[in-house]
Amino acid sequence: MTIFELLYTSQPLFISTIAILGLLIGSFLNVVIYRLPIMMEREWQSQCDELSGKPSQQNDIFTLSKPRSRCPNCNHAISMFENIPVISYLVLAGKCKECKTAIPKRYPIIEMLTGILSGVIAYYFGFEWACLGALLLTWSLIALTFIDVDHQLLPDSITLPLLWLGIFFNLFSHFTTLQSSVVGAIAGYLSLWLVFQTFKLVTGKEGMGYGDFKLLAALGAWLGWAFLPSIILLSSLVGAVVGLTLLALRQHQRDIPIPFGPYLAAAGWIALVWGDTINNTYLRFAGLS
Repeated sequence: MTIFELLYTSQPLFISTIAILGLLIGSFLNVVIYRLPIMMEREWQSQCDELSGKPSQQNDIFTLSKPRSRCPNCNHAISMFENIPVISYLVLAGKCKECKTAIPKRYPIIEMLTGILSGVIAYYFGFEWACLGALLLTWSLIALTFIDVDHQLLPDSITLPLLWLGIFFNLFSHFTTLQSSVVGAIAGYLSLWLVFQTFKLVTGKEGMGYGDFKLLAALGAWLGWAFLPSIILLSSLVGAVVGLTLLALRQHQRDIPIPFGPYLAAAGWIALVWGDTINNTYLRFAGLS
């Protein structure tokens, strides 16, 4: 029996394997979340230098793989054994091996979150091609969530490939029909774009970024147009509750914008896993089914 046959016939083994894979991917996502915005900023600076005729100041290599990860306090190079997801954090007691500076708790949290959500995806989708697509979507949404929290930025280098991947998987109707996927991408973008333009016309302010339009377009491409109302409603409700709570607790200033991407990502993931149940419950409650 091959490993693929074993994974196909044993659900517990398959879920455990995908959860462990999720932990490893979570470690990589920590790198993406930290480095991608810096890479983008350096690229913008290089373009500005080029347009102004100045010599570029970006002489060192900075990518997702180079330079090697180091402690920001003592510059200690992190070895492979210090980079085992969650386990290394526990063994090191959450501190750098050399200088004992505290390691941010968000690193193991992101690793565990990615592992848990990956296991949930494996449980719901099973050993199917749809599971691969759902995992790629899940990992992308986690990266987008934390980048948006840190920088209020949803990089095109993630949202746009995610949109096309959604259409690609639905060429084979893994999540919805191709027609629904394309309409979902168009409707997802235009719906938030219209809200943005209306809000700007009324208040003179920009209520959200263009990355939010692209993220909802990507979710529409993956799940189809029928899930867009649920995603928008759920993300808006959660965003409003969190925003009002932060303001009430005075942990957030009124003039500082709250990123909307994390709420879209969370609502999109919930719709990915439980969307049919949510929609059917709503239709029954509304007397439409």
